Amino acid sequence: MSENYKFFQNKKCEYFPCHKVENEEEFNCLFCYCPLYMLKDKCGGNFKYTNGFKNCSDCTIPHTKNSHEYMMSKMSVVSKIGSERE
Repeated sequence: MSENYKFFQNKKCEYFPCHKVENEEEFNCLFCYCPLYMLKDKCGGNFKYTNGFKNCSDCTIPHTKNSHEYMMSKMSVVSKIGSERE
């Protein structure tokens, strides 16, 4: 069974790769904008707060070759937060 939907690269992007990595061939652009950003300190990534904003520039979790499985494992938490009423 093909699983090509789990990996995508856009080498024509002017920011490719947007993070420093050892192997550009395994850099995954599928989650260009991390869907876990809203989880704050529960995302599991390597981030820091800079001037009150979450800075994910040192995090490569969304861009690893196998990031799809990790992202999908966190989607129930994202859905729960997204469905909460204010």
